[in-house]
Amino acid sequence: MIQNAKAIISKVFVLAMLATFLFTAQVQAQDKKEFKVVCIAFYNVENLFDTLDTKGVNDYEFTPEGPNNWNTPKYFEKLDNLAKVISEIGTDFTPHGPAILGVSEIENETVLEDLAKREAIASRNYQVIYRNGPDRRGIDVALLYQPEYFKVTNVISHRLTIPEQEQFRTRDQLLVSGELHGEPIHFIVSHWPSRSGGESRSRPLRNAAAQLGRQIIDSIQAIDPNAKVILMGDLNDNPDNESVSKYLKAVSKEKRMKDNELYNPYYNFYKKGIGTLAWRDTWSLFDMIIMSKPLVEKDYSSYRFFKANVFNRKFLQQSAGRFKGYPLRSYAGGQYTGGYSDHFPTYVLLVKEAE
Repeated sequence: MIQNAKAIISKVFVLAMLATFLFTAQVQAQDKKEFKVVCIAFYNVENLFDTLDTKGVNDYEFTPEGPNNWNTPKYFEKLDNLAKVISEIGTDFTPHGPAILGVSEIENETVLEDLAKREAIASRNYQVIYRNGPDRRGIDVALLYQPEYFKVTNVISHRLTIPEQEQFRTRDQLLVSGELHGEPIHFIVSHWPSRSGGESRSRPLRNAAAQLGRQIIDSIQAIDPNAKVILMGDLNDNPDNESVSKYLKAVSKEKRMKDNELYNPYYNFYKKGIGTLAWRDTWSLFDMIIMSKPLVEKDYSSYRFFKANVFNRKFLQQSAGRFKGYPLRSYAGGQYTGGYSDHFPTYVLLVKEAE
């Protein structure tokens, strides 16, 4: 049972029904409503490379001859580990897990196709949307979706360029438009520029990435002011950094939102000390799922935001030592540890009244 489901829902139970979980909400005097539930997730999978030395890609580190001795057994162990994580995200609420999964730090389309075929998630029939980008390391963003839930109508890859910095390269922002159970919706998958060289020095790059994300959203809303848009990704900034709060216009209060603002449910997680990655005993929350105002309005005749979470189960954490509780990575201190990623996944639930 889930408590505190806003004013209109006092008690929520999770029921299995035709491979989709439905919320049964007891409203006022014994009136009952059933709600469909959809899980939307994002996961920085950290260096998902194949074992080949690809021309034009800085991937030597992840080859059998490279310093990581990245070979076929390690590659498939990484895939199995990631599949295990994906198989469990959101399954407390919906048995099929993420209907939509944004990912970052992947080398190519093939590694995602290999991932989708792993036993733990193969039955979900994940389809892959990938566009090759200009990042110098050869890592990109992508989107996986279950066709049972989502139908793709358009895909556009948006490139970030910086005036007077012709050599600048970073990941494209992937816009995937489609229908979620027949409802129009847009997903933007992002991996903003890193903090390499220092947070302050690199800040203008992330501000520029935020401006690009904002321009994409504005262009969608210029055509449809009521468009449902979700921007997800590793933003390499926290919810209170100016890239997110000022340039993207993502706020923490649903009730105070203006029409051109976005809702960021991860602001309060961050203020409580909950993060998705840790560095030098400090937690950051770079991995966010941010949404346009129509998704947080309290009319459940169509899909609306219900709740957000950080998927930080114990098996994803280092179990002992100085870094106990940190994400368990594939490599740590130059040694292969057989873990998952240096980031925890995040996810949100959307619900609507069942017909």
